[in-house]
Amino acid sequence: MTAVNLSAYLARIGYTGPLDASLETLAALHWQHVNRIPFENLNPLMGQPVSLALRDLEKKLVMQQRGGYCHEHALLFAQVLRQLGFSVRPLLARVLWGQPEDARTAASHLLLCVTLAGEDYLVDTAFGALTGVAPLRLHDTALQLTRHETFRLRTDNDLCTLEALEHGQWRAMYRFALHTAWPADYEMANWYTACHPSSPFVSQLMASRVDGTVRHILHNDRYTRRHADGRIERHLLGSAEAVVALLEAMMDIRLPDRPGLTQRLGDLLRQQLSARLTADARDLNRSFIQATET
Repeated sequence: MTAVNLSAYLARIGYTGPLDASLETLAALHWQHVNRIPFENLNPLMGQPVSLALRDLEKKLVMQQRGGYCHEHALLFAQVLRQLGFSVRPLLARVLWGQPEDARTAASHLLLCVTLAGEDYLVDTAFGALTGVAPLRLHDTALQLTRHETFRLRTDNDLCTLEALEHGQWRAMYRFALHTAWPADYEMANWYTACHPSSPFVSQLMASRVDGTVRHILHNDRYTRRHADGRIERHLLGSAEAVVALLEAMMDIRLPDRPGLTQRLGDLLRQQLSARLTADARDLNRSFIQATET
């Protein structure tokens, strides 16, 4: 089995603590990972492939100081944990965030189940704006507080649903079964996420990173800072150059092709503006027709 260079990975996440297979070590590694390695979809946005080969993941997320999305984060983190003696298996979840709770979405989100002393923990290092910051007890339905959000798990037969408390309301994030996901399963999900024309990962910019008590969240040119105390700051960047600068400064991403990315983002923002103006004109025309008919 291919091994990760543990020294390089630990330096990348700035971790110098114990390396025993304990819950304390798992929680510390999880926290450092999400603070240092961002969630981002630059490869799909730029029309570039997303390889799940361990050597490629290590090169991209560790050596090149990039980030990635769930499949990349989960598989890299899983291998690190295995080398430290943890029992780990991948799970696939159906994303419900922004969807009706009874939506039948594809099993596309990769997360991990880590077993310690007979107890299972849910470990999720890449769910965009709600990336987990600590392991969650998988079979505990009580509220679970983290340094950022509060979560709970609901179980219905063989299915688990993870919910986050947002603005006083519980919102479903994703639903998953407990059977192990095999490489064929998540390779298929990864291809769809990175390549299918209807995947938002190929048509929109998404990036986020935990920075202590702040989450940096970027969606196209909309930048949000969510504080652990509940405060939210929103900014409209307005230009491709400003977006690129933020990716470097706040997301801490070493950009592979700055000129190419700037051009791609410029095209994206122009398309976004055109769609917005078209929608505004349509609404104005509809209002005018309704006014003349009354």
